[in-house]
Amino acid sequence: MKIFPVIALFVLWLVLSASYDLIHVVMGLVTAAIVVWINPTAAPSTRKFSWLSAIGYMPWLFGRILKSGFHVSKLILDPALPIKPELLHYKTNLRSDGELVVLGNSITLTPGTITVEVAPGELIVHAIDAPSQKDLVSGVLDDKVGRLFPMKEGDK
Repeated sequence: MKIFPVIALFVLWLVLSASYDLIHVVMGLVTAAIVVWINPTAAPSTRKFSWLSAIGYMPWLFGRILKSGFHVSKLILDPALPIKPELLHYKTNLRSDGELVVLGNSITLTPGTITVEVAPGELIVHAIDAPSQKDLVSGVLDDKVGRLFPMKEGDK
């Protein structure tokens, strides 16, 4: 069993539970170990995740979430309700499971869009209107997520 995934899940458990008494700490450690033991190859990726790039990505994503939240609030408060929802079949160059998970979650976290389905090379996204899908359609989101998973030598 790999120790790093156990530690990472355990730390996540501690942060999310915010309970540091003995029973919660032991339960978190045991649960993290069981999850890694049951699925030792969870989310295999041919690419490494760049924590340094994530430091820049997280504030950018948070800013987009805030901006989009204000946009959706404005739409909701408008008596005419000027929405034009559509399903978008988005082709992506991102291929690894990790890249697709981060891309899909980033889309879903942003108000006005939700990832409906994920397949290698394509996502189906529901968007409330055209401005809500701007970062996706322009390729900005693809580029930002791609930088989180830099190519190693030999990757294509």
